[in-house]
Amino acid sequence: MIKKISALLISFLISIGAAHAETWNMALAYGAGNFHSQNATAFAEAVTKKSGGKLTIKTHPGGSLFKGGAILRAVQTGQTQIGERFMSAHGKFDPLLEVDSIPFVAQTYSDAQKLYKASKPELVKGLDEKGLVFLYAVPWPAQGLYSKKAINSVGDLKGLKFRAYNSATIRIAELTGMKPTKLEAVAISQAFSTGMVESMITSPTTGKNSKIWENGVKYFYDIAAWFPKNMVVVNKKAWNKLDSKTQKMVMQQAAVAERKGWALSKKGNVADKKALAAAGMEVGKVNKALQSHFEKVGATMSKEWAGRAGSRGQAVLSAYK
Repeated sequence: MIKKISALLISFLISIGAAHAETWNMALAYGAGNFHSQNATAFAEAVTKKSGGKLTIKTHPGGSLFKGGAILRAVQTGQTQIGERFMSAHGKFDPLLEVDSIPFVAQTYSDAQKLYKASKPELVKGLDEKGLVFLYAVPWPAQGLYSKKAINSVGDLKGLKFRAYNSATIRIAELTGMKPTKLEAVAISQAFSTGMVESMITSPTTGKNSKIWENGVKYFYDIAAWFPKNMVVVNKKAWNKLDSKTQKMVMQQAAVAERKGWALSKKGNVADKKALAAAGMEVGKVNKALQSHFEKVGATMSKEWAGRAGSRGQAVLSAYK
């Protein structure tokens, strides 16, 4: 009888543990070899290991679960529990998410970190109000200008078919006379090879990963326009199912992932430009006239963004400055 009671008790305790175990599917837009995806995978594995069976996170890279543009909405609506998304692609969702893509506001990692620190409280608050829990954010290396042809003057920008990925890049194209076409990163190679686009502003990492030189792109201008970030968010209802101890552990691992991610980004900012040059691309700076032109465009866009973001945005920029 004692043995039977003990067996029933053990079975009951196991069933309770199983009932409280959660499995999250993590949607990732970029390929498994991308440093953001690698960092997210390490985060997921660490959480799974340290949760004691309470939480398992399974990663789905390369847009295999949801395409990049659908990830934020999928997490918000509970179609998946957790996901990583390019922040500034969602300015219509919340203008504060565009803060790291205002041209020439932050042109070094030190300034990018300061801007992140100034904007994070308001970002977290805004996402929370929309049913999302913010975990961490990691920047891409500094955004540079790619082109199939040499760009030596403002006139060389006129009419260039330009790949855009958010409202900021669309606006840059408009202000410089380029013709924007909005495309996700996975479509870059095909777009350049078919002539759909012939220029873009993005990181050296994206150019290296897509082997952009194989599609006739010969020039990379290191203008360090901005340091856009990917953020990892969780559905609030899924988050609230976790006990406080598990929530604390997840946040601790998120902080670890953020530190690692920033270090990986800095490493890529150097190594990936070298990779572009090694592949035969010309890697350099724009001349003073072009630099001045881009900075004027940036000043215009900064004012426009502050108007969209209202008092929240102006408070962030004031804190940053």
